[in-house]
Amino acid sequence: MAGCLGLYCRESALLQNRMSRFEQLVMPHLKVAWHLARWLARNDHDAEDVVQEAFLRAFRYFDGFHGGNARAWLLTIVRNAYYDSLPSGLPTEPLDEDDHGMALADWSANPEQLAQRSDDCLQVNTALRRLPPVYREVLVLREIAECSYRDIADISGVPVGTVMSRLSRARAMLLHYLAESEEK
Repeated sequence: MAGCLGLYCRESALLQNRMSRFEQLVMPHLKVAWHLARWLARNDHDAEDVVQEAFLRAFRYFDGFHGGNARAWLLTIVRNAYYDSLPSGLPTEPLDEDDHGMALADWSANPEQLAQRSDDCLQVNTALRRLPPVYREVLVLREIAECSYRDIADISGVPVGTVMSRLSRARAMLLHYLAESEEK
């Protein structure tokens, strides 16, 4: 009986150590994981499901993480969880047009500035929504999640050159869509 209790205590200590390391290395990236999932899924409900699945996977396979960039590792899992959640596994255009929660209000500005910022945010969100998913993904990873080209390449599973060309195309398309919205 004492041997079983010792084994239980040892396993409990190992689990506690694993949970502590997970909280230290992975949990600080919850916000960026949410933002990526939100931009990919395009609605809060699906993003919550994706993040929950991603964190379950991350914890399940945490023993396979041998250091390195925990943020890129987690964002890869978030991306894969999103694509796995799609019926065909392929990117689709979003159905949800609601972009609430995409930008935080800055109450230090006057009402005119707030209205202009709100309009600008709406235009940028609309333009981002129009981007094909592979371009939106790299743009969000670079500009919102602030990932390096190498991290984006690792997350997306493509060469760095592909990341650079996709970013270039995404930015050009975004500017084009913004210019179109200004003309209207």
